[in-house]
Amino acid sequence: MALWVGAIGAVLFVLVFLADGWSRPDYASARHPISALALGRRGWIQTTNFVVSGSAITVGAVGVLLDGPSVLLGVVLTVFGLALVASGLFRMDPMLGYPPGAPAGIPEEHSAQHRLHDFAGAVVFLSLPLAVAIGAFTLPGTSWRIVSAGLAVALFVGFGWFGRAWEEVSPRLGLIQRAIVIPGWGWLAALFTAQALGLGW
Repeated sequence: MALWVGAIGAVLFVLVFLADGWSRPDYASARHPISALALGRRGWIQTTNFVVSGSAITVGAVGVLLDGPSVLLGVVLTVFGLALVASGLFRMDPMLGYPPGAPAGIPEEHSAQHRLHDFAGAVVFLSLPLAVAIGAFTLPGTSWRIVSAGLAVALFVGFGWFGRAWEEVSPRLGLIQRAIVIPGWGWLAALFTAQALGLGW
């Protein structure tokens, strides 16, 4: 049951931020990061998404920890899920023109809450590629290992790409982030589902 909860949490996270971002007239998915959805009048939707999906993924991670192919994989996924929850508990500051009236760029000074959000985000975007890399060595089955190895490299490169885009205030910042999140969370959902069905171990 825990594994199904994790799979649903991973899929739910992506579906919610895609639908919420698409339906906001002042929000540009290609430019704005996912975390910006936690700002403004409808910010409670993404905040709830962070907390609920992160909690569900943590439950699934415990399932991997107790009955998966690698204890280390379960530990790293647990850290990932908890960091996702923390990303919801601590919001980023308004910037990049969102919500309307926010600074057009990225301010030099940030609130303590934003710094905590940044730290949680760094843990999220480092722990997931690490988990995928661990999967490349510990998941049974050649297909799982090949896919995980290729995805791990792509996610680590993507994380660096996103960091540069942030520093340069790229107009494609949100697009780059989504190019990391969607396949990464997809791998996670597939992992939970495969283990729940008893496939591949």
